[in-house]
Amino acid sequence: MVSTEAKLKERIKELTCLYEVTSIIVNSDYSQLHTSLEAITFCLKKAWQFEDDTEVLLQSGDYDIKTDGYHNEMVYLKSNIRVFNEVSGFIKVGYPKKKYKQTDFLVEEEKLLENVALAVGNLLERKQVHDSEAAIKRQVERADRLHILGEITAGIAHEINTPLANILGFTELLKERITDTDALRDLNKIVDNAIFSREVVKKLMFFACEMPQQMNVIQVIPLIEDVLNLLGPSIRTKNIQLVKSFSHQDIALRADNVQLTQVLFNLIMNAIYFSPKGGKIEINLKKGTKYITLRITDEGSGIALENEDKVFEPFFTTKPLGEGSGLGLSVVHGIISSHKGTITHGKNHPQGTIFTISFPKLP
Repeated sequence: MVSTEAKLKERIKELTCLYEVTSIIVNSDYSQLHTSLEAITFCLKKAWQFEDDTEVLLQSGDYDIKTDGYHNEMVYLKSNIRVFNEVSGFIKVGYPKKKYKQTDFLVEEEKLLENVALAVGNLLERKQVHDSEAAIKRQVERADRLHILGEITAGIAHEINTPLANILGFTELLKERITDTDALRDLNKIVDNAIFSREVVKKLMFFACEMPQQMNVIQVIPLIEDVLNLLGPSIRTKNIQLVKSFSHQDIALRADNVQLTQVLFNLIMNAIYFSPKGGKIEINLKKGTKYITLRITDEGSGIALENEDKVFEPFFTTKPLGEGSGLGLSVVHGIISSHKGTITHGKNHPQGTIFTISFPKLP
């Protein structure tokens, strides 16, 4: 028969465990939740009647934590971890099967395990809420930055356009009056650089949605094929395997033909640039009930975690100096937004990137 003193000792251990678990949860850092769950696991080990033989396993989502001696050949108590009323894992507390029976567990230990599992579920719920709020905050901040950049960009583009037109015009006049070969070559360089600058301005205006749109009903598949024909030499040079998949042969959008071509050209060109030789690029076009979705998948190096929020920002590029202005994807984002569409990126497995564009389907 268990003495009153022994029972009291067990209740103190259980209360101490609950207090420690509560303290761990209150002071948890959501970015280091694994450490908190480890601490909770070892608190449980100390709370059981036969502490030296107690082993604990906690599994939920990406978390898989167990004490050193845990193995499958054990008798155990188990309690499910629930996150937003859905079972997302469990906690097991066990003894070696050769030494103990199921009846060696106390009723109070079962209740303790249920309380701890409930507390862990609440912690994981708060982590999810925290992560969602952080993600929404980042999206809002990014939208604000892009809006401000769009306004600044539109102003800069308008200011630069006039002097660029003057440079081109007066240079052409000078070319008519000068016969010196070296001077003409220098003037041609001025013209080439001015045209390049004008293209940058055009991209800035695309980003700021300042270019007038000519919206028409456009067949998307022929447009994709035209872009692929243009990029054919680059595809062949890198020996890229191209995989196309279209849910329907007749998929139409209401869009600006030039702008939609620029979107396709930029995204496919990027996929080619970052793909390894002999890599695979997949182009998947699907017509759903409400949206038309285009997915472009490559097997390149992928987008680094620290760059995921910067991908669509103007002037951001991971290409070497001189190989990218950092305007391509920001222009793509601006065009798609002006067409009431969305663009997202994600990881391709085992490596690479997936860009997904959604446009509203024609009524």
